[in-house]
Amino acid sequence: MFASPIFRNWFISALLCWLVLFNLLNDIQFLLEHWYYPAIMVVGAFVAGVTPEGGGAVAFPVLNIFLNIDRTMARDFSLMVQSIGMTSASIYILSHKANTLRTYRPLLLFIPVAFVGFVLGMQLLQHIPVYIIQALFLSLITSFALIYSIGAHRGNRLQLLAPAYMDKVWLLLMLLAGGMCASLFGTGADIILYTLLVTRFRLKEKIATHFSIMLMAAISVLGFAYRYLYDQTLTTYQVQTWLCAFPVVLLMAPLGAYVLHRINTEWMLKGIAVLNIGQLGYFLLINPSLDKLIWASGFTIVLSLLFYSLLKHLVRKQAQLPPTVQSLQT
Repeated sequence: MFASPIFRNWFISALLCWLVLFNLLNDIQFLLEHWYYPAIMVVGAFVAGVTPEGGGAVAFPVLNIFLNIDRTMARDFSLMVQSIGMTSASIYILSHKANTLRTYRPLLLFIPVAFVGFVLGMQLLQHIPVYIIQALFLSLITSFALIYSIGAHRGNRLQLLAPAYMDKVWLLLMLLAGGMCASLFGTGADIILYTLLVTRFRLKEKIATHFSIMLMAAISVLGFAYRYLYDQTLTTYQVQTWLCAFPVVLLMAPLGAYVLHRINTEWMLKGIAVLNIGQLGYFLLINPSLDKLIWASGFTIVLSLLFYSLLKHLVRKQAQLPPTVQSLQT
């Protein structure tokens, strides 16, 4: 994992930076009292590196739903830790000799559009009731993971082809929607981009995962900066919890990206689906209410049907292609 000198230098520099910041702004006693933050991110950061779901897909529901921590603080923590973990995973991916930098050039356009969506979400969506936000988030990650893991469609293209007009429209809308999701949950832009890339653009899963990781890393860095520099509402407590998890995500996210090159993605997808179903079930069982059940069921049904329809359409479309065309695409 440390074969690349670029990644090795980044890792050492980031670790030294953490040591300085921890010494100045935090202490061992606080770390011991808040051990659950780095513990959560052992799993969360690994998930961020090995799947198209960011570390926030674990951090947000665990903190906000399981531990009853304020939704805004859970969202901010997700952005803050991903700014380190997913950036670390991104540097590992880009410095890996098997990857071509040119493949990921479209991200230079994707990132600004998604960040516009993030800013719009921060300005327009923050007054939505918390239980609706929780239901939407859990339904999004659960329906995506479940339908995709049992679906027959798998991407086969090695790079993103020049998009047609309607492709550009879809990219614009989905990137804006992804940025808005990130403004609510601290994650989500990665899942939405991944879904679009493996369905409409038929990219291979691992390449689409790399795209999603790097997009979410950039939105996390920009979102962290937005909250700290523009909103100026991040507290000392939040910075201290971030520093508790910093070294964990620095290592675990690129470790996930390293493992991604060596595992069977089908087992990975099924494992994530089981994890997300468990999170959704816990949400519905803890402090149950009719409103939570209605919103979660509605979101899950609609999103599942949407994902299923997309994948079914693309499987049918792929089957209609001549064998020679299919072989050229791979």
